[in-house]
Amino acid sequence: MSTIHVLDDSTINKIAAGEVVERPASVVKELVENSIDAGAKKIEVEIMAGGTSFLRVTDDGKGMTEEDARLAILRHATSKIREAADLQTIGTLGFRGEALPTIASVSRFSMKTRPQGADLGTEVVITGGKEPDFIEAGCNIGTTVKVEDLFFNTPARKKFLKTNHTEAAHISDFITKLALSHPEIAFRFINNNKMALVTPGSGKLYDAIRAIYGKNVSDSLLALALGNPDEGLRITGYITKPSMLKSTRGWQTFIVNGRIIQSRAIAKAIDNAYKSMVPKSGYPMAVLCLDVPPRTVDVNVHPQKSEMKFEDESLIFKAVYKATLDAVRPAQDLGLQRVAAVVDRPSVQMTQEPMHFVPATAPAPRPAGSTGYAPRTPYEAVHQAGGFAGTGAFGAPAGGFVPQGSGAVSFAEAQKEIAASRATHYPVYGETAQNVAEAGQGSAAAAATVANDASNADAAQDDAAIATENAMLSEGAVIPIGQVDRTYIIAQDAKGLYIVDQHAAHERILFDKFSAEADGIPSQQLLVHQTLTFDEGDAALIEQNAGLFAHLGFRMEAAGPRDYRLTEVPADIPVAEAEDIIREILTNLHDLHAASAAELRKHALATTACRAAIKAGEELNFQQMQIILDELSRTAYPFTCPHGRPTILKFSTDDLAKMFKRTGFDLKK
Repeated sequence: MSTIHVLDDSTINKIAAGEVVERPASVVKELVENSIDAGAKKIEVEIMAGGTSFLRVTDDGKGMTEEDARLAILRHATSKIREAADLQTIGTLGFRGEALPTIASVSRFSMKTRPQGADLGTEVVITGGKEPDFIEAGCNIGTTVKVEDLFFNTPARKKFLKTNHTEAAHISDFITKLALSHPEIAFRFINNNKMALVTPGSGKLYDAIRAIYGKNVSDSLLALALGNPDEGLRITGYITKPSMLKSTRGWQTFIVNGRIIQSRAIAKAIDNAYKSMVPKSGYPMAVLCLDVPPRTVDVNVHPQKSEMKFEDESLIFKAVYKATLDAVRPAQDLGLQRVAAVVDRPSVQMTQEPMHFVPATAPAPRPAGSTGYAPRTPYEAVHQAGGFAGTGAFGAPAGGFVPQGSGAVSFAEAQKEIAASRATHYPVYGETAQNVAEAGQGSAAAAATVANDASNADAAQDDAAIATENAMLSEGAVIPIGQVDRTYIIAQDAKGLYIVDQHAAHERILFDKFSAEADGIPSQQLLVHQTLTFDEGDAALIEQNAGLFAHLGFRMEAAGPRDYRLTEVPADIPVAEAEDIIREILTNLHDLHAASAAELRKHALATTACRAAIKAGEELNFQQMQIILDELSRTAYPFTCPHGRPTILKFSTDDLAKMFKRTGFDLKK
């Protein structure tokens, strides 16, 4: 008996389904593309349980006769092409004739269709690729395809599906992109009996973008337009200003001859055009429509037709780059104003950070020769007040030293002042200021003997400050000595030198503080509520994780299908950062898929801490630097931030000696 045999049609269809039908979203893509090719003006998609248990696509296209319906469920039966030469000039989305038979082979499939002028339609029922049943049925003009129990007869394929929420998000993404590629079609997407997306079908791309992404995005759009008659190339569409970014490419849509594709060349061209205007982690929203001669592209290079091969990819890259650059950076002098328009919009900021009131009395006269800074409140009060007082993260001196004149202060003078303040206000090492001063080898004693001598008061204070500094070093304290590039704190103890990343360190401090709040992070109410608009996927995540956001201190109330009213934010973060933090948390939740509650909370806390922490480039005074060092020393894992980056580097005395080639010498010389 021969060992080689021909597979039956059912097995062939199931094998083909592995390429064409990867997940429920693949079914939606194939069916909706067929509806578009049928000339539909209205398309409705309804799903249940992420499309795994129920999926239905209804259109008002031209429909099929019974004869065409019988042929449509056969493999490689299509109305799009007749011979191989037609592949060079394909103008439709589907053309292989594999969608319906492969979908029917792995589901409980039914289709109702009726063409214009027919009194009755045709219903086709197929269960798992078995023989179809054909029935006359009453139905509307157009076609309705219902798919139930997807992959019920292929459990190996079914077990690789993600959660229902993830599968629904993929379907929503496909429909969103299809709606953008065909603004002349009115789309409706219903997810678990809830209307998730509606587009007007006005034929205007701007209207479709506004309906899908909301008013904030549409107000930030820049139009693209580029024509090259010699090459038959035309580019239209919209892109957002550099102030409107997202952390992924999820809202970039590329459409070539009406077909949605993925293209590294197009994405790279946009990145290069925006290179100097956006951070490395941000991507603008873009909907680009390219019209090219069909003979210059090959759409048959991917089983799902999600990629396309261009005859001249460099030409496409250059054209997209120029169109994007012309939109974002026009040649006129007022181009930058245009780019920054959204940033100029004022934002309401309400904070309830601790306020310090200074009595309305004349300040005490300063002794002759004193510096431009004077101690104001005890150092401990800064800790009791919750960290840093003032406006913003480090917007003003935090209960430490207040400017009392315009005179410049030298580094040495500032060091003496902060040491003197520690001697008076910071007895955290188990000694009073007097005892600390006495530990300075007689310097403080000398200061005490001349305390009544006004001419020597400043010298006594300086000696006490130096003594305090030495005493603190001998006790093992790490004290700041300066800041480099407004990013790194330079500190020392008796045995070495430290370099601290101020953002990473503060991020670790806040993360540990938030994690310790078992009952939830304290929040502050907003006098002026903020209204935030999200896409369908983000709105569903907010609804599913309402308890998590409440625990983090964010209180949001539904104000529409995809609108939420922000009423409370965590007390430790600036209100202006609240929306960005929420959106970044949502991005992390999307990426985590079916994570545990503990993982969700950890990532959300890490995001909140990262966005609320001081940033690189913020100038700190000595007391603020000391607070960071002290708080960091109390954390359980002070050497890394929640994302694993180092917070502090140490150079011991021996390390410094080796770097300066002082090995073998007396370090005191």
